Order: sequence, then C-alpha cells, then structure tokens
Amino acid sequence: MRLHCEVEVVSRRLPALGLRSRGRAVRAVLSLCQREPRGGPPRAGLLVATLRDKRGTRYEAHLPLFTGSFSHSELFSAPHSCRVLLPSRLCTHCSLIGRPSPPSSTSIFTCPTSPNPSVLTFQVTFVPPDQLKENIEQFFTKFVDEGRATVRLKEPPVDIYLSKANSSSLKGFLSAVRLAHRGCKVETSLSTLTPVKTSEFEKFKTKMVITSKKDYPLSKNFPYSLEHLQTSYCGLVRVDMRMLCLKNLRKLDLSHNHIKKLPATVGDLIHLQELNLNDNHLESFSVALCQSTLQKSLRSLDLSKNKIKALPVQFCQLRELTDLKLDDNELIRFPFKIGQLTNLRFLSAARNKLPFLPSEFKNLSLEYLDLFGNTFEQPEVLPVIMLQTPLTLLESSARTILYNRIPYSSHIIPFHLCRDLDTAKTCVCGRFCLSCFIQGTSTMNLHSVAHTVVLVDNMGGTEAPVISYFCSLACYVNSCDMLK
Repeated sequence: MRLHCEVEVVSRRLPALGLRSRGRAVRAVLSLCQREPRGGPPRAGLLVATLRDKRGTRYEAHLPLFTGSFSHSELFSAPHSCRVLLPSRLCTHCSLIGRPSPPSSTSIFTCPTSPNPSVLTFQVTFVPPDQLKENIEQFFTKFVDEGRATVRLKEPPVDIYLSKANSSSLKGFLSAVRLAHRGCKVETSLSTLTPVKTSEFEKFKTKMVITSKKDYPLSKNFPYSLEHLQTSYCGLVRVDMRMLCLKNLRKLDLSHNHIKKLPATVGDLIHLQELNLNDNHLESFSVALCQSTLQKSLRSLDLSKNKIKALPVQFCQLRELTDLKLDDNELIRFPFKIGQLTNLRFLSAARNKLPFLPSEFKNLSLEYLDLFGNTFEQPEVLPVIMLQTPLTLLESSARTILYNRIPYSSHIIPFHLCRDLDTAKTCVCGRFCLSCFIQGTSTMNLHSVAHTVVLVDNMGGTEAPVISYFCSLACYVNSCDMLK
C-alpha cells in the first residue's frame, strides 16, 4: 500500500541540541510494508522512498522484537534500539541459562568458555511481553481533509510530517497503519521491501496546461498533486467538479470558455491564490464565494470580458486581494465598501458603465488604476436630500447597531434586516445611515489614490465623479468645501 505525498522527517532531539530542522519537505512515496524476520512473526513498517533514495528509509510500526536462541555474535550485532525477550537458552556456545531480572533492567552476560570472553560480552535488555508497546506514539490528523497529517514515532524519536496528499488516500493509508501497528489484520495488500521505480515519482505533476478540447481529459482524473491548472479554449460551460478535488491547487485558469456560473464549492480550494475567469459568460460573483475560505487565500482575480453588472457588498470581504481585473463587463457600480480592500494594489475596470465612484474609493492605496472608457457623469449641482425628522425607529436602531459594532446575523434578526445593515451607507464623518441621508457628488483626481493612472477618456482627464453620503445636515454643511 503506497501513498504519494510530501514528507519531512524531523527529529525531536534537535531542540535539546540547540538545532532546528531545515523545514523542507520532499516528494516521496510512503509505503506500508512488512517483512518476516527469522524466527519471528511478520512486522509492519513505514518505508519512505524519495527520488534520490529509491531504496528508502524504513521505520518500524513495532519496536524490534527478538525471541529464541541467539549466539553471542548475533546479539552483539543487534540494533541498539532492539528489545529482547528473555529466552530460556541464551548462549549456543556454552548453554548459559539466563536469569530474569527486574523488568526493563539491563544485565551483562559473559560466556565463561569462550576463548575471547571480552568479544563475546553482550548486553541484553529484558522487557516482559506485557511491556512491549507499539512504536507509533501518536497520530495527528486534525488537517487530514487538507491532505496533511503527522505520525510520531518512539524509536527513533522523530515526527514524520505528511503534506500535499490526496485526502481520501491519506485517510485510507492512516487507517491501514493504525491496524498494522496494533497487530490487526490489514485488508489491503502490503508493499514489499523493493526499491521504488522512477516512474512512481512522475505522478507528482504540479502543473498542467490544456488549451484545446482534444487535449481535455475525459476518462481519467486530474493528477491530485496539481498546483497550477489551466484549461483554456476547451468550450467548458461549467466548472468540472474533478477540479474541485485538487486541494493543493494554487492557480486555476479557466479563461476563454463559456462558463455561466461558479459553484460555491470553488471556495473549498483552501490554497487557491489566483483565479482567472477571463472571457466567459459570468453574470455575477456569488456571495457564497465571498464568504468562503477565499477570504484568506485569494490574491489575484480576473473577471474581465464577462457580463457582470454588479458585485455584491460581501465582495469586499476578500481582503487579501492585490490584483483585480474587471475590464469589459457591464458594471454599473463598484461595491460601496471597496475601501475595505486595503491590500489591493492593481485595479483595472476599463470599458464598463460606471457613472460614478463610491465615497470609500478614496481609502484605496493603489499602484495602478485603469478606468478608461466608462460613462462617468458630471457631478450634480444640487444634493439629493432624503432626511427625516425625527429618525424612524428602524433608522435609529440600525445606526446604533452599526456604530457600536453589535454582531448580527440571520439567526438573530430577519434576513432582510441583515441585508439592509450590510448595505448601509457611510457618512464622511464615519457614522452610518440607512435610508435617511443627503447624497452629494464631487470630482476626485485619481492620482490621489493611485501612483499610475490610465486616462479616463480621450481628453486626457484623470478625474472621476465620487458620490458621498451625509448622515445629517450638519455633516453636509461642514463638507461644503469638498463638494465645490
């Protein structure tokens, strides 16, 4: 039984010696194998084979056990970590009868009839059968669904770190190892102690590029070890579910296809850093993806050449984004909380239908900005006043919840109220407003938020209209200079 993964073996004695591991895992084939020692039952063990060491390094699932009659030379040459059961006749040369000592004690025996007693002096450690324990001290399987686990051994005192494994294969392998080290019967066939072939390591493919329909795999799965997958010009109308099983995937390129909708399970790719959906038929980007594990992993997103009209408010929860491309869509607005994308450095939204920018756009700190070809409108001279006096109970409570950052969810209050709170507007003073506000527009020089700016029109302009909200008349009056 074999498992393809990355392996790192770390000695637990290193900290005591003031040393630390290099922390580098290597591609390996991990085998659950067995051998039949002379005069004893079969013993299972783990064999770690790498491309440099195809014969591999063996780690016992049980501590070595020796029983029966042995000559002095056999016992003397036994491994340092071996455990010896007290036999009835220790010495075949002089028939010395061993006397049991206290459990786990050490005794020295010397053959009195040997011509060279010093050579035949040997040390035997007596360990009664009830004290022989398994060599695997502990399994760490908290992240087994991510293809990671750790096997801790007693002898030698090492931790075997496993990573980038197929999660289902890893679970089956660990189950077999548990059975083997307990002495139970393993249903699957165990490997033999034979060197691993070079072809075994060719399965560790980390990159695959497919740019035509005829090359697209229909009858076989993608290599589970893939970290970069590109399937362009393949005529895909949906995301292949086999791709969503590639837990090590870091870059997924589905550009130039006909995909209309993304499944929420794309968010289960916990290591995904780059997602390219350029030139598809997408009409939206779902809230479920915005609230998935992509919040912590996604760095680059390309949604160019689709049919997206608006992005959800929750899109701004993808706060690790550094590169966002939205060119050639049908965008009529940015998410008004776009200022929360504090790590964003490259933003391109050319040739859309943006009439203005949200007020929080001023909070961005970009290196590159391209808003060419949008239908920006001229700022309104007069503000839109939607103030109410006194405030409604809904408005007052919503402002209180948001200002004091009181947690809320659809399990506590109705869903439509959660949606209203999520879409609340932010006043220039930092407070919030729901439906009671003053709306004004002004112009902003885009160089104030970006180092490099592509001209917004053919006239050489670098200014764009910005819409602002004010929670009260006082806030509006204090900001009149900004609106002029």
